[in-house]
Amino acid sequence: MKIVEIIDVLSAGIFSNTDAWKSACDQVNKSIAKVDWPHGSGRFTIRPVKHGNGVKPIKIPCLAALRKLGWEIEKLPPSDPVTTVLNSGDLDALLSTERGYIGFEWETGNISSSHRAINKLLLTLFQGAIKAGIIVVPSAKTYRFLTDRVGNITELRPYLPLWRALPTSEGCLRIIVVEHDFESPRVRKIPKGTDGRATR
Repeated sequence: MKIVEIIDVLSAGIFSNTDAWKSACDQVNKSIAKVDWPHGSGRFTIRPVKHGNGVKPIKIPCLAALRKLGWEIEKLPPSDPVTTVLNSGDLDALLSTERGYIGFEWETGNISSSHRAINKLLLTLFQGAIKAGIIVVPSAKTYRFLTDRVGNITELRPYLPLWRALPTSEGCLRIIVVEHDFESPRVRKIPKGTDGRATR
């Protein structure tokens, strides 16, 4: 899988220039590059069927790679306000650095879920539980082949000015936009799981 756009929504204060942040971003980029379909193929090939593919299996190689690099999977920071305020579940991955925690989310829900994920990262950032957050979403080109209304950059982009206007003197929020490498009608579809009435 390839990265087609990196959006630094917030990049303020000392932390944005630390080796800890630069190293974490490099680790995330390398882990995204390991995302493939079918798993084990070494490249990400999607079956080009409108809204025909699931989402949740996509992030598995990335999280496995992050775990090997020392990230904790399905984890919240110890002093996390989200647990008591939003009760919205763990972050996909969490990295402890000498400068503070960095949270990671790979969006697999609908567009409302994407907003909740970003709000979760912003809340933990503003209340000091993390120093930075990273969220991965599909490009418009990839989105059309995934479950309908899955969170995507096209629907999030209008809100960038709002998030950038939030007052912060320290911390980072990065959105990474990803895209498939190839299309093939012969590759099997990414299976859809169930999430309530929706399929993901």
